[in-house]
Amino acid sequence: MSRASLVRRVSLAMSLGAFVGVSVSSAQGAVMSAKDAGFGPSNPFYAKSSLPFEAPPFDKIKDSDYEPAIEAGMAEELREIQAIADNPAAPTFENTIVAMEKTGQLFQRAQAAFDGVTGANTNPELEKLQEVLAPRLAAHRDAIYLNEKLFRRVAAVYEARASLKLSPEGLRLVEVRYRDFVHAGANLSDADKEKLKKLNGEESTLSNGFRSKVLAATKDAAYATTDKEVLAGLTAGDLSGAQEAAKERKKDGYVLPLQNTTQQPVLSSLSVRGTRQAIFENSWTRTERGDANDTRSTIARLAQLRAEKGKLLGHDTYAGWKLEDQMAKTPENALKFMDALVAPATANAADEAKDIQGVISAQDGGFSVEPWDWEFYSEQVRKAKYDIDDAQVRPYFELNNVLENGVFYAAGQLYGLSFKERKDIPVWNPDVRVFEVFDGDGKPLALFYCDYYKRDNKNGGAWMSSFVDQSKLKGTLPVIYNVANLPKPAAGEPALVSFSDVITMFHEFGHALHGMLADTEYPSLSGTSVPRDFVEFPSQFNEHWATYPAVFAHYAKHYKTGAAMPEDLATKIKKAADFNQGYLLTELVAAAELDMQWHTLPVSDGLQEPDAFEKAALAKKGFTLSYVPPRYRSSYFSHIWGGGYAAGYYAYLWSEMLDDDAFQWFQDHGGLTRANGDRFRKMVLSRGNTEDLAKMYEAWLGSAPNVKPMLKYRGLVKTAK
Repeated sequence: MSRASLVRRVSLAMSLGAFVGVSVSSAQGAVMSAKDAGFGPSNPFYAKSSLPFEAPPFDKIKDSDYEPAIEAGMAEELREIQAIADNPAAPTFENTIVAMEKTGQLFQRAQAAFDGVTGANTNPELEKLQEVLAPRLAAHRDAIYLNEKLFRRVAAVYEARASLKLSPEGLRLVEVRYRDFVHAGANLSDADKEKLKKLNGEESTLSNGFRSKVLAATKDAAYATTDKEVLAGLTAGDLSGAQEAAKERKKDGYVLPLQNTTQQPVLSSLSVRGTRQAIFENSWTRTERGDANDTRSTIARLAQLRAEKGKLLGHDTYAGWKLEDQMAKTPENALKFMDALVAPATANAADEAKDIQGVISAQDGGFSVEPWDWEFYSEQVRKAKYDIDDAQVRPYFELNNVLENGVFYAAGQLYGLSFKERKDIPVWNPDVRVFEVFDGDGKPLALFYCDYYKRDNKNGGAWMSSFVDQSKLKGTLPVIYNVANLPKPAAGEPALVSFSDVITMFHEFGHALHGMLADTEYPSLSGTSVPRDFVEFPSQFNEHWATYPAVFAHYAKHYKTGAAMPEDLATKIKKAADFNQGYLLTELVAAAELDMQWHTLPVSDGLQEPDAFEKAALAKKGFTLSYVPPRYRSSYFSHIWGGGYAAGYYAYLWSEMLDDDAFQWFQDHGGLTRANGDRFRKMVLSRGNTEDLAKMYEAWLGSAPNVKPMLKYRGLVKTAK
């Protein structure tokens, strides 16, 4: 998941993509309070950071520094924007479009650091500040996008663009800027602009509240016990980690924290069925307990107000508005693509369930498979089919070795990159590591942070974002970070991860490469500033190198002996790649369809009851397998209610089509070679949003994307192309 494109710049997006709005005068009044807050040279955001790459000085930043810096940054940017709008000279590309690219530098550096810390290392004070800032931030965005004088200048440049003799990137910037203004409501009447601001305001407040509730609910729903016997099946390392988690929470016994998905990885090991059921139900009901963290009324209202917003902006539904600037263009196109996957995915899942039920029956289980049984028994099926289990595999995947000899190694082979750890760069938590990235010619290219271990004060999931974006105009190189929620070992123990965790590391680093390899003039077009259904393409493409023979052999080594993984075990892992794909695809498509059903609600349908709506929406699309729940339930679906993926979760599937087709191209042209990597870098990864994405992809591939490789790699067809 990439959040970089969500926090790129205020003129493109606000925190986590949730926008709110009040009047422009209110926005100006709010930001002027920065003077009273005592913002000055003592604030670490006052001037550009003196650290390498302008990295944030986390050793100097206090929680109390964020609010005055962000407020002062908003005030400064509004002055800069208003000066552009009031410029008496005729609007030109330089004095309007380029001038806007140069605004908001104080705001950007303060907001980027704030977003990074509140996502990965938050606390009650920062959570409260997020709540306070949400309406102010959205008012700031509206003050820019709904500024009529500014829009008239942008529109004038847009209308004259063909005669301006702009570079291709400059022309693209004009078109993107104009489209963004129109998409944000710049063409609305004054009365409708006021309605939009109110809708934006409520949406942001609810989205921010949703995120806080899910974070608290996920922590509260962790499984706790003092009875070691009910944890039968866990390794000694797992038990040590559970004890450490209990100590951190000042509890006796053991605590198994939840991750943000419906299924929990620990379910593959636990042999006591009652424990599995309790953990699954904790996960399934975490935000539906009728307490302060129950999100159902929040999401019902969010869906309703988004429907109102879509209609106000000229569309039948919110999804219709949201997708107009995406690759899919319309919800109908996205739905047609997803609907075609339902039948083959569920059919495969049903076949997989027969295998699982066979194991249960052979063991005289006396029950039908339920969601909390799937991971445990599918692991047994996998072991029987491929003679492999997770306990065999983990010793060959030590986290730091996977990072340096796997993730980094592949980037070196493909793009000529090298990495040197920096101990002198301050971080937001001691778990964080920092690396300087060098290009093939030895020149500094980027700074990369990785924060992999799970913490209770970290949002669930995994993501990439940036503190500084690459831009020739601003003379900046990228400062990128990856965050994940991998299990932290007990003190002195190795960080042994599952193969799915390995894939997560490669995935997020694919986003990081998209940011690191950016080579554009304008920051608004740099790196991951691309449509949602393209941004996941580079990350998912990078996953393929995790199993590529030359890369796999370089990092899959025993953490004690350094011995390479035995060839037969490595072969089994790769042969098992198609295993459980029916289940995995079904849970993913179900979540994507659920997202689209929520966001294709017309205003006339009114407020929904989430549980009933979810059940009906899934049944409508053919998801009738009780043992395959959606990857996210509506009530904790953070991607769509608080993470910028509203009407966009299909993007993972759409991008999968692109990435599998791309990998097939590599396979057809020699695989892992520097020549192939350099071509991909030059034509795709470095280009950001500097040209139409569909045309960019086709120019590189040589044809339109083909879904057959996706079906092949998912094990749904035997041949591709």
